[in-house]
Amino acid sequence: MTAYESERAFAGEHELADCAVIVVTYRSAKDIAGLLDSLPAAADGLRLRVVVVDNESNDGIEQVVARYPGVRLVHSGGNLGYSGGINVGRQHRRAARSVLILNPDLQAAPGSIRRMYEVLSEPGVEAVVPRMRGDDGHTSPSLRREPSIARALADGLLGASWAGRPGWLSEMVWDPSVYEAPGPVEWATGAALLVSADADAAVGAWDDQRFFLYSEETDYCRRLRAEGYAIRYAPDAEVLHRGAGSGTSPDLVALNEVNRVRYYRKYHGPVASAVFRGVVILSELLRIRRPGNRRALHMLLSRRRWVNLPGATRTIR
Repeated sequence: MTAYESERAFAGEHELADCAVIVVTYRSAKDIAGLLDSLPAAADGLRLRVVVVDNESNDGIEQVVARYPGVRLVHSGGNLGYSGGINVGRQHRRAARSVLILNPDLQAAPGSIRRMYEVLSEPGVEAVVPRMRGDDGHTSPSLRREPSIARALADGLLGASWAGRPGWLSEMVWDPSVYEAPGPVEWATGAALLVSADADAAVGAWDDQRFFLYSEETDYCRRLRAEGYAIRYAPDAEVLHRGAGSGTSPDLVALNEVNRVRYYRKYHGPVASAVFRGVVILSELLRIRRPGNRRALHMLLSRRRWVNLPGATRTIR
């Protein structure tokens, strides 16, 4: 990318941007250039303000971001997690008509941000998620339904088997035909999410007290819906998501499962939450041969152990 291309795509400090892009990085120096390179063509004439919030990576990301005039790098002051990093980015986004959250390990296809922005202007739509493709080019099953006990049980027992099962038996949207047409969704994986400035202001900060990493997008989308805002899936806006940009480990697998329980408990009573936790425990028991699932089971059996998970000093037990 040339400096001219960067200046043409990125809004000035005091200019009203069409879209404020917030990217949270943690040891993402190897990925961030691919994303930043893709933004001008993805914006297709929109004026972007890009804020990269780094969670104390110490991997030379400053040198990478410095090659992109108009992109601002903000040091969070520690590893605040994904939600915490987004909240820091929101404080630095300045005036913008919309806010786009992007993972550093994806690349936006030409015209994708423009298309999401156009969908955002449709009546009643205040949030948009794109089609996600994996490294193999195939559409990733990124759309989700609200967690429930029945869905958690069916997903735990069946996994990807019987992909055509009724929606009340799976949190994941498996049906390939759904991914070929635009439509409303309850939530989607949080690698890419565009919201209007009005929705961003109404919903407010992401819940970084409960969700250091994982389930933060489930919570945020629920809060969007609670405000009456529709979330729209745009299949003709595409991003390539490499995935695992935050790394993978047994502790992260465990954190993912624990945060599913945290999320459910935030919105349901103690009895229902205990049942949901039991279902998640059963799911981990069925997969106990895998190190990550063994670690998750160990953590789920005692809440006292949650203090040993990543981000524990910042989260509500």
